[in-house]
Amino acid sequence: MDVIRIEGGHHVSGVVKVEGAKNSALKLMAATILAPGVNTLTNVPNIADVHVMGKVLKRLGAQIEVVDEHTLSIDTSTVTSWVTPYQLVAQMRASTAVLGPLLGRFGKATVAMPGGCNIGARKIDMHILGLQALGVEFDLDHGDINATAPRGLRGDTVTLDFASVGATENLMMASVRAKGVTTIYNAAREPEIVDLANLLNEMGAKIGGAGSPVIEIEGVDELHPVTHEVVGDRIEAGTFIAMAGITGDPVEVRGFEPIHLGLVLRKYEQMGITIERERRAVRVWREGPLSSVDIQTLPFPGFPTDMQAQTMCLLALGSGSCIVTENVFENRFMFASELQRMGADIRIEGHHAIVHGVSGFSGAEVKSPDLRGGAALVMAGLVADGTTVVSDIYHIDRGYERFVEKLQALGAHVERTSVPDANVL
Repeated sequence: MDVIRIEGGHHVSGVVKVEGAKNSALKLMAATILAPGVNTLTNVPNIADVHVMGKVLKRLGAQIEVVDEHTLSIDTSTVTSWVTPYQLVAQMRASTAVLGPLLGRFGKATVAMPGGCNIGARKIDMHILGLQALGVEFDLDHGDINATAPRGLRGDTVTLDFASVGATENLMMASVRAKGVTTIYNAAREPEIVDLANLLNEMGAKIGGAGSPVIEIEGVDELHPVTHEVVGDRIEAGTFIAMAGITGDPVEVRGFEPIHLGLVLRKYEQMGITIERERRAVRVWREGPLSSVDIQTLPFPGFPTDMQAQTMCLLALGSGSCIVTENVFENRFMFASELQRMGADIRIEGHHAIVHGVSGFSGAEVKSPDLRGGAALVMAGLVADGTTVVSDIYHIDRGYERFVEKLQALGAHVERTSVPDANVL
């Protein structure tokens, strides 16, 4: 079993560059199905989830060449299958992103029900209801989603109950090949949605309004392959910004657009963290104590649920009390019980966490409950008294490239090691 071992109390400083966005790269890879030929994606993070998506595409018939560590050449001219295997889709919810592209290209798709982090139900109902409006018929059979468009995809108006990123993406990717115009109301507005729209438009699609609550797509007859750079990962950037905030040491985070973390940066400044914004970079440090502020997660441009655990870690050392409200995923507070093992004072009441600041953390054995919670536990270990050991770090591997190496380059006393399951210390 691999674990991450952190010796707390050491200074971190320097420059760290973030990779391309996990939440964008996976959907861009799926979108290449719509443009038969050789598509090239650059700034692709070398992480476990990307490897899984690559296997999904290969099972569909695509040929993938790793040009270099962060560049993929994906030939989808050889894609002939529209059936994705359960063994792969069960590993990662984002695998359902092939549903829209397969429908757009073949008019049919079979996709297993999704897996991934256990942070909530994350139902696929909105995907199905939206695609039904475009003429797709569904049959749910033994854990598989069988989708067909017997009369072809046709444009229509779709209003989402919730600004779901996944549903918006699948609707966009199916609609680009539908007859007529599709309008998506209450669409997700995340930067990754804009990145996907940019890729599709470069391929020849006609999409307007991406990044706003209303997206309009005029269907086209065909799309052509392109070369596209994945947008920088705002969540990886936010994680390192939070780490600089908790240690107080100066760190420069490069490779992303600060505007994509607008509300996060403003909340952190209210906590007493100094942030200097530059083009595609920020400089972060803290001189005084951390202040307590209330946060609530919401779809973009609200506070991202993917930054909730890292922020709760900061607030657990705040000078007062505050409330963290989780409005997106109901199980995302599993991280709190692990942080309590390190001395945090957190009480969970439904989708609220009441956080009372403590003077410090103590090193302990903790288990990564999910991707972001695992990173936040490593972050807590940086300032804990003694040694912290984080297990189940395969979650962290899903979304962070060379996580330990980047921390080591900043001066953190952290290592990845293999230990017997029964005794991680």
